[in-house]
Amino acid sequence: MKSLPVQPGATDRSNVVLLRPAPDFPGQTDALARARAFAEPLLASELLDTGEGILAHADAMACILASIGGSAAMQAASYLVYACDHLNKPHDVIAKAFGDNFAELAVETAKLVRVQRQARLARLARTPVVLDSAAAQQAAAVQTENVRKMLLAFSRDLRVVMLRLASRLQTLRFFAATKLPVPDGLASEALQVFAPLANRLGIWEIKWEMEDLAFRFLEPATYKQVARLLDEKRVEREANVERLRSQLEAELNAQGMTARVSGRPKHIYSIVKKMRGKSLVFDKVYDVRALRVVVASVPECYAALGWVHDRFVAIAEEFDDYIAKPKGNGYQSLHTVVRDASGQPTEIQIRTQVMHDHAENGVAAHWAYKEAGAKGYAGVSASGAYDAKIAVLRQLLAWERDLSGAQPQAQSLLEDRIYVLTPDAAIVELPQGATAVDFAYTVHTSLGHRCRGARVDGAMVPLHTPLKNGQTVEVTTAKEGGPSRDWLNPELGYLVSHRARTKVRAWFNAQAMSETIAKGREAVERLLQREGKTAVKLDDLATQLGFSNADALFEDVGKEEFSLRTIEQLLRPPEVPQFDAQAPLLRKPRTGDNPSKGGLLVVGVDSLMTQMAKCCKPAPPDTICGFVTRGKGVSVHRTDCSNLREMVAKNGERLIDVEWGVGQAASGSVYPVDVAVQAQDRQGLLRDISEVFTKEKMNVTGVQTQSIKNVAWMTFTVEVSDSGRLHKVLGLVADLPGVRWARRK
Repeated sequence: MKSLPVQPGATDRSNVVLLRPAPDFPGQTDALARARAFAEPLLASELLDTGEGILAHADAMACILASIGGSAAMQAASYLVYACDHLNKPHDVIAKAFGDNFAELAVETAKLVRVQRQARLARLARTPVVLDSAAAQQAAAVQTENVRKMLLAFSRDLRVVMLRLASRLQTLRFFAATKLPVPDGLASEALQVFAPLANRLGIWEIKWEMEDLAFRFLEPATYKQVARLLDEKRVEREANVERLRSQLEAELNAQGMTARVSGRPKHIYSIVKKMRGKSLVFDKVYDVRALRVVVASVPECYAALGWVHDRFVAIAEEFDDYIAKPKGNGYQSLHTVVRDASGQPTEIQIRTQVMHDHAENGVAAHWAYKEAGAKGYAGVSASGAYDAKIAVLRQLLAWERDLSGAQPQAQSLLEDRIYVLTPDAAIVELPQGATAVDFAYTVHTSLGHRCRGARVDGAMVPLHTPLKNGQTVEVTTAKEGGPSRDWLNPELGYLVSHRARTKVRAWFNAQAMSETIAKGREAVERLLQREGKTAVKLDDLATQLGFSNADALFEDVGKEEFSLRTIEQLLRPPEVPQFDAQAPLLRKPRTGDNPSKGGLLVVGVDSLMTQMAKCCKPAPPDTICGFVTRGKGVSVHRTDCSNLREMVAKNGERLIDVEWGVGQAASGSVYPVDVAVQAQDRQGLLRDISEVFTKEKMNVTGVQTQSIKNVAWMTFTVEVSDSGRLHKVLGLVADLPGVRWARRK
């Protein structure tokens, strides 16, 4: 197998021009030479962050692409990609000079270069200098997943991926040639992501060289050890292989076959993997001696295999038929291991020329999907340019599955995903069993809300049809509107994605929320009008009540989760009522009057029935007065009672003087009073307040609590014999952690 030309530095232009190009696009004449001439003034003195000259790097990329069949457009893009960073409007400038096809390819690749560089730098900034094995494995898995997603995200033009492979290979070559230290992460990224991608696409030349170079940087001691073992008996081994090669070729041709036999290069990384995977010593690795047989047809492949097995001793467990069962990337060949007369094992691969071409260059032989025609990729028939592109995208998706499966710790997280394509062949990641509605919401929330129908691979399907890997999905939409409530019914199967289900719920919640807020606003504004407080700023009122803004207050009021009574209490702080001049004044009790047996002195009517008003709950030594009710005797109020003020304003003539009886506070009688507390809600708040009342020997007969936005509103009914002591107790309550205020109602 031929090796790729090594280009650590600048490349002679004749080497690039003479390499075989793939078929050109229409109007692509001299594109490669023009692209280099265009980019040279911009890049001649510029360096990559690796220290390599950008122009030399681009020259080497073009050479690599040409050697594996990349088109002139792809080679030209090697220069235009790096020119993008030096142009104000790269797409417009390149499109004007070379056409839209070149501009899109260059700009998309430049984006990927920047994103990958940023991701690598960010990862290094987060990764400790010294990692244990578990942390290193996790960091590698995160890196692999990030780069995989970036490659898939930028696969709108599949040649972008090819350009990145060529660029990374040249970077590895540069460090191999210059002996400079390799930046952290660069070699591992090549081994964990780029080489498996080249393998999935069947580009063996890039795969093998990239693996060997990356392994050389990551494990230099092991690399040198295996290289030394290969060199120890190299002359003898090569003489034996050449003798076997010529013998095999002559005898196969003598059997009437058209056979070409060649030695197969030895790749150090593949030897190490086999030694580790099968716990073998170097002498037991069979493919250190290897031959490749290329014949004219598939029947000749099996005929050659039969002759080889008759001529030599075959090792049965080392036989693989990749013609009958090709690999996922389309690779086909017969693999067998035989022993010669001396007992030395030799691996022999048998394939046709078509299989060999595909094995060498994979899809790169006809990479640019717009040029592919009916040829297709990776053994997949393609009826046109679009089908060819889809075929390669499906190869990328299959590679992603392989990559995911290579990381057991991530398998459970990755195995339940599928990937589908948009009409313009962008990849969309979805959970297993997802529907067209899930797809629409993943693309854009608005698209999901307006989704009304779907086509899958061109055929109309119900919206609840589960999608499969690699399908192309197109949704039809209404100009406006929203989702159906049926989509939230799990039994109907419209939605699988938690993200899509959340967006549907959010849409309906938003509709209901606006109605709830309007209802709450109306109720609060009506209360403010009734209280004569229309000048109050609504946001300030909400803040005082523990809400972040007025809408949050309106929402809870509209849901009836917050009582308007609480707002009334805030708007009506306790104060001594100011009666106007026309209102009847409370009279002082006349001297000579004696206390009644009931403990209250009712001036002039000693035996009149009395009762404590429930609105203000007076207790000695509060200043009190009485109001003659109809049929219930005298209702005793505190003089600062707001209800008393309203009754006096309407029926002042029914006001009557009362006072506490002599020694009433010391008589042992107790009176219920209400206490209001506002505090920052916390665990143990109710217990702490109750303990204060208990220590002060005040019996609590009732408690009402409400917590809103982490603010507790509490009302305690306690029995007191002297309301004067209550002020001291309220001071103790107010000193508790989190309590904002405590006062008598």
